[in-house]
Amino acid sequence: MDQVVIKIRDDGPYKVTGAVTIVDVDGTAFEVPEGAVVLCRCGLSASKPFCDGSHRQSGFASRERASGPPT
Repeated sequence: MDQVVIKIRDDGPYKVTGAVTIVDVDGTAFEVPEGAVVLCRCGLSASKPFCDGSHRQSGFASRERASGPPT
């Protein structure tokens, strides 16, 4: 299995690379076997949890930096 990497993009979505399965609250699974998928971070996407680029028109801005995992 490929390593899964989640990249937080400045002013944009989470980019997930590697084979993953995304499961919604109803248990519907979306297989992402290879390549990348982008997940909405601004909350405005019409295709949540997937990004549709709405953050660009809204002026969404977020450039936080992680200091480490919670303890």
